[in-house]
Amino acid sequence: MEHIKNKLAFLGKDLVSQIIQVSFVKEIPKGTEILREEQYVKVLPIVLKGLVKVFSRFKERELLLYYILPNESCVMSLSASLNNEPSRIYAITEEDSEILFIPTDRIPNWIKSFPRLNNLFYQQYNLRYIDLLNTIHHVLFDKMDKRLYDYLKEKIALTNKQELKITHNQIANELGTVREVISRVMKKLEIEGKIKQEANGIKILKW
Repeated sequence: MEHIKNKLAFLGKDLVSQIIQVSFVKEIPKGTEILREEQYVKVLPIVLKGLVKVFSRFKERELLLYYILPNESCVMSLSASLNNEPSRIYAITEEDSEILFIPTDRIPNWIKSFPRLNNLFYQQYNLRYIDLLNTIHHVLFDKMDKRLYDYLKEKIALTNKQELKITHNQIANELGTVREVISRVMKKLEIEGKIKQEANGIKILKW
């Protein structure tokens, strides 16, 4: 548990000690759903290592809302747990991840007793609010070629890889569109010399 203490040191020794006593850590493979829509949230995730992506579903379409990076949590899960409401989002690991799960029934008292935890959640709310505003802006005002290009650059930067291994269908699901649109726009970006599609994955040529 020493590495967890180091990861969470910013919360203070007393709170970290209590968290470790009641929480558990799991190594979760890439592509694993860790939270379902309509699920009541009983444990709150804090990502220690890896990357998690959070989605919302609108009828038959999905939309990527934001990513959860190391030392971050999911404020929409926090909100659902505090209000005892079913989750409106679902979350999937983008990379192999190490995640700390904290029982949500402990959080209300900790928020009152430990200001650093309260500050963490306020920061997370601010981050997610900005993420959601950016997502709305992209959907409403950006053409699909810009949305797709920015999406590819962000995902490559977050995963710290030279090439992105992902299908057109997966991209379409994350951007809330259909595969045919993505395939057409990918070809356009390739003709413009911005990306290259290879057997090993998608490579960004212009940043």
